[in-house]
Amino acid sequence: MRESDFISIHVPLNDSTRYLIGEAELRAMKPTAILVNTARGPVVNEAALAKALSEHWITGAGLDVFEREPQVDPALLACKNVVMAPHCASASVATRSKMTMIAAENALAALTGQKPPNLLNPAVWDSWAFRPKDAK
Repeated sequence: MRESDFISIHVPLNDSTRYLIGEAELRAMKPTAILVNTARGPVVNEAALAKALSEHWITGAGLDVFEREPQVDPALLACKNVVMAPHCASASVATRSKMTMIAAENALAALTGQKPPNLLNPAVWDSWAFRPKDAK
């Protein structure tokens, strides 16, 4: 934290990552650093970030996720050194079309007794009692 020019957050939101970045972490950053959060909003304490930005503990921040979406802490909205965007990076026609195809391919595979190609939890598939016994 003390040496990085950019801190880019890429973690899931769970009990161990909620408020992973708070006042102590922001104070540990160098004054020229920039914080980027594209993970999940509650990973960063927005009130602490607003204070860090307004008091210039860090140079700036880039956010496309917020602690209580769609609401944003009013103190954060008042900061001039933050770039904020709605969490919509996947909103292109090409991306949404691909997402639709992936969902359809997964559903079709599961309905025909095949392991879905984008299965995130293979243990669930392996233990699924309703799956045909000969399914791979």
